[in-house]
Amino acid sequence: MRLPSFLIVAVLVLSVPGSAFQKLPSTPHSLDYKETVLPNGLRVITHEDHSTPVIDFQIWYHVGSKDEKAGRTGFAHLFEHLMFQGSAHVKPDEHDKIITSAGGTSNAYTNDDVTVYYQTFPANYLEKVIWLEADRMASLNVSEEIFKREREVVKEERLTRVENPPYGDLVEQLYAAAFEEHPYRHTTIGSMADLNAATIQDVRDFFKTYYVPDNATIVISGDFAPETALDMVKNHFGGIPKSQQAISRNNVQEPRQQKEKRNSRSKPVPLPAYVAGYHIPQDGHPDAYPLTIASMILSQGHSSRIYRSIVYDKQLAVEAQASANFTEDPNLFFSVLIMNRGASIEEGEKAINEELMKLTTEPVTDKELEKAKNSIRSDYTFGRQSVHQKGQALGHGATIHNSVASANREYDLFMKVTKEDIMRVAKAYFRPENRTVVIVNPPRRGN
Repeated sequence: MRLPSFLIVAVLVLSVPGSAFQKLPSTPHSLDYKETVLPNGLRVITHEDHSTPVIDFQIWYHVGSKDEKAGRTGFAHLFEHLMFQGSAHVKPDEHDKIITSAGGTSNAYTNDDVTVYYQTFPANYLEKVIWLEADRMASLNVSEEIFKREREVVKEERLTRVENPPYGDLVEQLYAAAFEEHPYRHTTIGSMADLNAATIQDVRDFFKTYYVPDNATIVISGDFAPETALDMVKNHFGGIPKSQQAISRNNVQEPRQQKEKRNSRSKPVPLPAYVAGYHIPQDGHPDAYPLTIASMILSQGHSSRIYRSIVYDKQLAVEAQASANFTEDPNLFFSVLIMNRGASIEEGEKAINEELMKLTTEPVTDKELEKAKNSIRSDYTFGRQSVHQKGQALGHGATIHNSVASANREYDLFMKVTKEDIMRVAKAYFRPENRTVVIVNPPRRGN
């Protein structure tokens, strides 16, 4: 199960009359797939879809920011940049140019748990794309000059996304306070000090450790013959040796939080801000499904409980939301406020906590529950129409759940969520002692 990252991607809201939902299939169709593991440990998942002459190719490396060593944060994301800077037979930035010149698209992303490279392209380019990805897995070419240049690009990205925006480091501050042991305490972008300390040898060691066949999953979705595609993968990837040593994993478990943590600071922001994080279980845990629906009822769209109450009715905040960040290991459920001018943090905190506590004492309405499930139903149904989204579902199941079949099971788990389930998880996780709070206030006048 996946949920958009906080303050990056908004939850999809469909403004469709209620009757339109009745035209959707009662159950989105399952994804048929074939799974193969090569002798070198490379996992290959194929899904046929001949509706259009298009293919989506993804390669999931099971490495994210949680796998970084202390003092080397930001490495997984930095390495994503370096993977586009040439290999033995491909010049820097040529990978993207080959895809786009064929009329396709190509991109990548890094998060806490994975780094994913993907491209969608005309079906007749499949072998070319397989060759491109195999070439950079086998022979990435990173010079000192390219390394330093891309490091500066990532540093500028950190300035743009985290350090310069008024609330850019709010989540970073929350994670640093909420997690004491687990590497989720640092965010994917990494620290400026660690980026400055990185060396070319660090990069090469990272590549040798994690960019190996037995730490990767290929997902091919679209217009192709699985046997032919698998032969191509074997031909180009089969000769790449598996890791020569056990792949390093950080298995640290975060100790159970026993009391509320609070952190307040002054910063030149236009309005006061409040963010609270509650520890929640990992992606795929049974409680993740009712927690997801709870977050939708609380915060999906302007008609949701939190937005309607705190922004519209009480006018305490200009922005109010709640959402869960589900990852491979246990993470956080957020509640967030950007206060309205003249409104106090204390008023806002009281109001948003009342909305969370209401879930523990009063069942949600039939209408609220059905609305959330309709949104999930539409999301799954439309997601089954895109070769890219189908590839994402299969890759996520394989890498995060270690079960491709989970891509077909989760819809039913959402549909089975009851009002009682929502009350149960609200009571279990929205407890004051399970909460970490970060408050940011503008400097007092005269200071």
